[in-house]
Amino acid sequence: MTIKSLGNPFSSKSDLRHGQSCSCDGCNGRKEAEAGRAMSSEEMLERAVEGAIVRSVFGQSDVSRRSFMGMVGGTTAAAALASVFPLDKAKAAILDDLGPPEKTDLNIGFVPITCATPIIMAQPLGFYERYGLNAQVIKTAGWAVARDKSLSGEYDASHMLTPMPLAMTMGAGSVAEPYIMPAVENINGQAIVLSNEHLDKRDPAQWKGFTFGVPFEYSMHNFLLRYYVAEFGLDPDVDIQIRVVPPPEMVANLRAGNLDGYLSPDPFNQRAVYEGIGFIHILTKEIWEGHPCCAFAAPQSFATELPNTYGALLKSIIDATQYASNPDNRVEISEAIAPTNYLNQPVTVIQQVLTGTYADGLGEVKNVPDRIDFDPFPWHSMGVWILTQMKRWGYIEGDVDYAGVAEQVYLASDARKVMTDLGYDAPAESYKSHTIMGKTFDPAQPEAYVDSFEIKAQ
Repeated sequence: MTIKSLGNPFSSKSDLRHGQSCSCDGCNGRKEAEAGRAMSSEEMLERAVEGAIVRSVFGQSDVSRRSFMGMVGGTTAAAALASVFPLDKAKAAILDDLGPPEKTDLNIGFVPITCATPIIMAQPLGFYERYGLNAQVIKTAGWAVARDKSLSGEYDASHMLTPMPLAMTMGAGSVAEPYIMPAVENINGQAIVLSNEHLDKRDPAQWKGFTFGVPFEYSMHNFLLRYYVAEFGLDPDVDIQIRVVPPPEMVANLRAGNLDGYLSPDPFNQRAVYEGIGFIHILTKEIWEGHPCCAFAAPQSFATELPNTYGALLKSIIDATQYASNPDNRVEISEAIAPTNYLNQPVTVIQQVLTGTYADGLGEVKNVPDRIDFDPFPWHSMGVWILTQMKRWGYIEGDVDYAGVAEQVYLASDARKVMTDLGYDAPAESYKSHTIMGKTFDPAQPEAYVDSFEIKAQ
């Protein structure tokens, strides 16, 4: 749901005495960039706040305001007002006090993996309650189920893989439905595990004929596994088999010999070591340091129809994510998310993942504090990279508006505002270059990047 633009209080052509439906010459003649464009609910509220502040300066005389704006220009006037009055802080304060959530009882789906740590721990550690929500987190068997329950409205929001809201918005693998992803849950946190039967096959060039598991087609796991083996000269669609296996079933399939290995979320990589049936070949942070994996996502309609609820939920998630990013909190968190209704895993397994002190299954104990980490900012450049891999492997075809789709789905501005409001540092930009296995990705040249690979879908 979107709402027609309100009058710009810094424009001499807007008559603030007239309503948003005004059809007078001045209202019809607006030339600002927002004219004729639908405004989101938050933009509408910000504009209303700006109008209220400007009217308080000029009193009831809209003619005086328009005359002044015409003489000095709207940009100059806004800058002058901001120099003596903290306009941004005033807007933030008012927007933060808009009232209680429109809906407090929420159902939030999650797949039981450590990537979902912020979404899960926000319930037992009280982050949802802190922001006025009674949120129930619901364990979900796999990603197809999470997607379908979200699309049907059974879940208000959900823990998703970072490629999923991009794919769902584009109609890849499901009906097209606009989705938003205002926060990443975790970065790093995955690994390639091999069966102990392959202790002598550490070179990926030896993996021809292997069968690997990934948790979902539209996952970083699938795209990182494909990228990794292709760099060693294997075509993932020809030289190996990739099967979709729900994360909780990974270990059993490895034990049964149905899989030679998998690229999976934890704790199932560490659980294979714990069970004595597998070893950690490589952490995915060694493929791409700081790569995104899971996220908080919701239908676009959730944010536009329930803006206060959306804002409260996003604050809960980002606050919990920042709490999880502090290594000093990881032991407490491990105990909070271990119970049956959450991860249903031994605390020691979860602690090995979250603290980064772990047995690798090869006789060594590793100390990698950022084996998994938590950073909520949804970089647009990460979304563009994911779209290049979807294009590379044939999941999407034709012309792709890489930046347009990434910016529509990955709501970096919402994350930045909430992070700043909560006192956390937030990046000023939303694009940067990334290095994957020594190769630099320039988000400004996505099509050239796709074309640069010798191994890709034909």
